[in-house]
Amino acid sequence: MAIQLLRDLKGLKIQVIHAPDSEGLTIVEHLGRMGCKSETSWPLPNELDPDADVVLISIEQENRERILKLCRQTKEVPPTILAVASYEDPGTLQIILECEALSVIERPVRLFGLLTNLTIARSLWMERHKLRKKVKKLERRLDGNHMISRAKSILWETQGLDEKGAHESIRKQAMAKRLSMADISGDIVKAYEILTFNSDK
Repeated sequence: MAIQLLRDLKGLKIQVIHAPDSEGLTIVEHLGRMGCKSETSWPLPNELDPDADVVLISIEQENRERILKLCRQTKEVPPTILAVASYEDPGTLQIILECEALSVIERPVRLFGLLTNLTIARSLWMERHKLRKKVKKLERRLDGNHMISRAKSILWETQGLDEKGAHESIRKQAMAKRLSMADISGDIVKAYEILTFNSDK
């Protein structure tokens, strides 16, 4: 996995939000040697590059609010964020934590430090991404189970079926229409809500 991770670094699109000074140029040069595609954004942009896999952002306390606004932009698959910082004072550390950076590149920037931190950050990002996918899958399953339970209650109320009979009815409809039981249950619930809404008028 580690070897594959290192291979995957090549071709990554990286947004470097850093002044084009000696440190910024060093970062871009190092990324180029590593095979990454980097673009520099400065001054601080209003939004992150939507196509960026990784964002390296310079942490300056005077830019705190703008940095946090940038890093809190909602995106289904957020980029890997690395902070570039000079000092380990409480204010700087607070910004790093709040922008959810997965690693920190210390100044002066060194090739070894950049490669190591980028690799660690991507590894953590991949694990976090896997966890997000698992959570979403579980949430969908829970929502589906809730919908099935609701549909069973409706069938029990409207057709006098017990739980086993309601379950079998939903299962047969799902097989006949080649849909999931959750989808069929959703249709049952929607139809019931429409009927009860109209009857209440």
